[in-house]
Amino acid sequence: MGVNDLSINPSGYILGIESTAHTFSIGVADSNGYPLDSVSVAVRPLKGGIHPREAADHHAQKGAEVLQKLLKLHDLNPSDFAAVSFSQGPGLGPCLRIGASVARTISQKWRIPLLGVNHCVAHIEVGRKTCGCDDPVLLYVSGGNTQIIAKMDGRYRVLGETLDIGIGNMLDKFAREQGIPFPGGPKIEALAKEWVENNPTAKLEDYSLPYAVQGMDLAFSGVLNAACNLIKKGAPLGAVCWSIQEHTFAACIEVAERALAHTSKSELLLGGGVACNSRLREMSEIMSNERNATSFVPERKFCVDNGSMIAVLGQLHLLHEDITELSESSVLQYLRTDQTPILWA
Repeated sequence: MGVNDLSINPSGYILGIESTAHTFSIGVADSNGYPLDSVSVAVRPLKGGIHPREAADHHAQKGAEVLQKLLKLHDLNPSDFAAVSFSQGPGLGPCLRIGASVARTISQKWRIPLLGVNHCVAHIEVGRKTCGCDDPVLLYVSGGNTQIIAKMDGRYRVLGETLDIGIGNMLDKFAREQGIPFPGGPKIEALAKEWVENNPTAKLEDYSLPYAVQGMDLAFSGVLNAACNLIKKGAPLGAVCWSIQEHTFAACIEVAERALAHTSKSELLLGGGVACNSRLREMSEIMSNERNATSFVPERKFCVDNGSMIAVLGQLHLLHEDITELSESSVLQYLRTDQTPILWA
């Protein structure tokens, strides 16, 4: 089925399918490209990390149910949609393929265009849309990614990134070592907050961790190992949770500040699941205020992986008639942020 065989409703909604990792989510953007609530389900392993094949099986089992809940939530029918978009990459291959298969099926059955989009760029665009910022530096902090991104010459350029593991992955690994189930970030945040409240005179140098900044890049494996060693030496869990947040968040904010200075931009946008953390949000606000910049953070439901952010980006592709042919809809597991032309720049 070619593009000319499709029915396009210019005032219709965009369906968005997210399946890059542990979350399977279907969301909606309205005809103005504003995201509505998604319906999401996630794999929650009782021990260990996410197994890509098990997560993909979960997504395949839940796909039809999630779609029906989404349509019912917003009282929508297939005829209300202008297109269906999906995360084409980056992500876990088996998980991505489930989302792509669901999107292809919907495109064929509903006779609407298919839009393969860049998951990382979707985090930027949903933040721009919901926060009202124009040309920000993005601090993208999630389980699989940690990047500092800015738009230059028609693409989102990666000015710095993790050299080993994403900050969210690092936090989850540390939590798992302490018997905290996935996802570990929220529990680490709660333990750190409790420690500070009960120990207001605590000093970070008593729980020192390695410096994570490597020029404009970051590295978290050494921090993870050192934090686990502190626990083995008898340091209180709450104290180490506090220290690991303070050290790694400060490193991210430092690199983001350098990016603001390098690009002469005045807006900082947080994105990704770790952007839900209140302490990181506070640090971002403090740094931005000190350099006469503005810090923006989306609602938490738009920081975590969600189908609506995929729909937001899909609407931008559709406006520029950047439709994905079926033959070009294979997943791109290692898709880079800067590989996607920003046609709407």
